Amino acid sequence: MMDSTKLTSEERLLAAIAYGESSTLDQYEEMAALASVMVRQMKARGYSSIDAFTSKDKNFSFVRTDGNARYAKLMKAAEKDVERSAPMSDAVRAARNALSGGVDHSKGAYFWDGADIRSNYKHHAKVRSGIHFTDPAHNIYGISGSERTKILYRTVRKKVNGQVKTVREEVGRYSWVYESTAAAGGTIFWRYGQDWMTVTRAKEYK
Repeated sequence: MMDSTKLTSEERLLAAIAYGESSTLDQYEEMAALASVMVRQMKARGYSSIDAFTSKDKNFSFVRTDGNARYAKLMKAAEKDVERSAPMSDAVRAARNALSGGVDHSKGAYFWDGADIRSNYKHHAKVRSGIHFTDPAHNIYGISGSERTKILYRTVRKKVNGQVKTVREEVGRYSWVYESTAAAGGTIFWRYGQDWMTVTRAKEYK
C-alpha cells in the first residue's frame, strides 16, 4: 500500500496516467514500468514536469484527453479512497518509484504497447516498421516478430575509369526498428534497435 505522505499534483498525475494506461490486471510492475517510461520520455524531451510534458506533447499518452475511465477515477479520487484501493495505491507507489529514480521495470524502454498490437497486428505501426522479441517471455500476446532486412542506400557521384558516374552506395542495414525490453501485466515495452539507430541517426526517444 502507499505511504501516508500527501500526494503532490505530479505524483497524482503520473499515477493516474500509469493506472489509465495499464491493463485491468492491476499489476504493480506494469504500472511502475509505464511510469518509468513516462519519466524517461519527459527528461529526454526536455520537460521539467509530467504535467508540462503531457500538456504540450499530447500524442504520447492519450489518457488525459481520450476519456479514459481509470485515469479519471484516480484523478478525482479523494486521498483516503486512493489509500483504500490496492490498485490505485500501487499506481501511486509506481509514480513515486519512477519520480525518485527507483527500480525500472521497463528495462530502459521508451515505448509500449497493449493488447491492440495483437488485435490490430497487420496494420499496427510498430509491426509494419519491424519488431523483434529479445526474450520469448516478452511475447505475452503470442504474436510473430516482423523482422526483415532493409538496406539503406545513398546516391553519390564518383570518377570511375576517368568518367564521373552516379552510383549507389550502401549506408547500412537493419532488420527491425523496435526490440522488446520487458513485459508486465498486459504491456510490452520497447526501445529502438541499435542497427536502426546507427543507420538512421535517430533519437532514441522519438
